Amino acid sequence: MKATRDITATQAAAVVVSTIIGVGVLPLPLFTVQAADTGAPLVTLLASVLALVGLLFVTLLGMRFPDHSIIQYSEQIIGKWPARTINACVIVFFALLTSLTAREFGEVVVTSVLKQTPVEVTVIVMLMLAAISARNNITTFSYIHLFYVPLLLVPVLMIITLSLKNAEPLNLQPIWGNQPSGMLQGILTVAALFQGSFVMTIMIPAMRRPAKALAVSFYSILIAGGLYVVIVIAVVGVFGAQETKKLLWPTLELAKATSLPANVLERLDGAFLAVWVTAVFTTLLTSYFLTSVSLKQMLRLEEPRIFTFFLLPFVFVLAMMPANIAKMYEAVARAGQIGLGLTMVYPGLLLLISLLRRKRGKPIER
Repeated sequence: MKATRDITATQAAAVVVSTIIGVGVLPLPLFTVQAADTGAPLVTLLASVLALVGLLFVTLLGMRFPDHSIIQYSEQIIGKWPARTINACVIVFFALLTSLTAREFGEVVVTSVLKQTPVEVTVIVMLMLAAISARNNITTFSYIHLFYVPLLLVPVLMIITLSLKNAEPLNLQPIWGNQPSGMLQGILTVAALFQGSFVMTIMIPAMRRPAKALAVSFYSILIAGGLYVVIVIAVVGVFGAQETKKLLWPTLELAKATSLPANVLERLDGAFLAVWVTAVFTTLLTSYFLTSVSLKQMLRLEEPRIFTFFLLPFVFVLAMMPANIAKMYEAVARAGQIGLGLTMVYPGLLLLISLLRRKRGKPIER
């Protein structure tokens, strides 16, 4: 069935941006300072560049096959069964990513806000909300993201701007860090936070003008990556690298230490958590929607909503498997590293093979 092309470039960019800005905002500065101390902003910048490269692979592939997603055109490039095997791994990975996102959300909520609430309750509520929302078509899905993007960007930028008055430039020197040997690991860890941009593979077939997909990819990473960089700069500038290493969720602590002028609000952590919950929802919605649509496409089913509730118990069980926060973040780190192979290396190989074999779909409209 041919995709309906209703998605504008702005909507596609909104989907990618709001997907990337998610649950990883809270521990991001911790990951980067553990890798390179004062070089944390540089690590974040290089990770954004790496993420852009991976997204360009997906985008260029999508532009070569503008009527299909990677689940569909991969079979034309490398054959039916090799593609299905790897595609199944991609689907399992995004189901796992959905579960870990929900679990991290639950841990933050029960630790910071609802201290008497079992983590299982917060996890299942967010997963059910994502499952219900994922039953919409891709046009409604994109409008949801477009609506929430300003609500994500404006408050976070406001908090960062207000916090910079307490920053100490010396805390950011040297810019390459005191432990440059750990930068590569840090870059890979942070780049894993951008893996939701893989959603472009299902956005391009629905775009009115797929030729604009490259611009969408570039500006999406510029906005989301730029926000990540300034968050890290603000946290490290205010607390310093060594103090940041002692904080489980440094960005949340930054919001606590920030106040509005004239002490209208002495702490902004409550407002920030409200924004963060929205960011988690949009990220969770994308990974859940992508898992459901990809599974439907691999099994060649016409009904797009068939797997939305079917996936729910499996994702919930995966979410509750880590015994505690430490185990959860270990699972997040391992899954992120494995995911880089599926969301960056795999599309890169498909692109290379499609060029060598001169495989492509119908020409796109300029």
